[in-house]
Amino acid sequence: MSDALRPEDKALILDFGGVISRTLFETHALSEAALGLAAGTLTWQGPFAPETDALWQAMQADQISERDYWMQRTREVGRLLGEDWTEMQTFVQRARGADVQAVIRPEAVAAIHQAKALGYKLGILSNELDLFYGADFRERLPLLQQFDVIVDATYTQILKPDPRAYQACVQALGVRADHAVFVDDQLRNVLGAQRCGLAVVHLDVCQPGAGFATALQLLAAL
Repeated sequence: MSDALRPEDKALILDFGGVISRTLFETHALSEAALGLAAGTLTWQGPFAPETDALWQAMQADQISERDYWMQRTREVGRLLGEDWTEMQTFVQRARGADVQAVIRPEAVAAIHQAKALGYKLGILSNELDLFYGADFRERLPLLQQFDVIVDATYTQILKPDPRAYQACVQALGVRADHAVFVDDQLRNVLGAQRCGLAVVHLDVCQPGAGFATALQLLAAL
């Protein structure tokens, strides 16, 4: 019965970009400073002003992939610097500089520590963690040591919302799909998890605290 579940039978599974880290939309000022661009140079706002971001609208309509969106933005920003950027990793590492902590959501940190203290298992399911941030990023962000499992499509080549991505994560965590809560800021990834039997939270990046609170409430109720 569900009320007999031990905390270690449950898992909180988080996307990384946009969920644990603040989005690149939210950190334009940090990016401009790190890249030496004038304030206000970067104007695309994605979910914060979708009506002004046609490329974002195309991605949300599944006309292009998330990777396609970010590769175009990568090339655009590279051109602003007179450089030819062909890898998202270049954009992320150059734009976010050495201060990794500055781009991490405090709401995510609080939720991760709370989940850990309650005894829940913790997993990351990302389409591009090391692809975007570089393989050494995990060493520079001690927070990632809190996680029991990190499943990264950089290596598996299985992208959300492919059901195999979610299945691989819950199997690695050693929990049932219906004993896990998955949090992502992309609706299609949330729907993919839901189809696999996970409880889900579609994180509103404009109100992240509410999303993490809901995730912890769902875990407690399992």
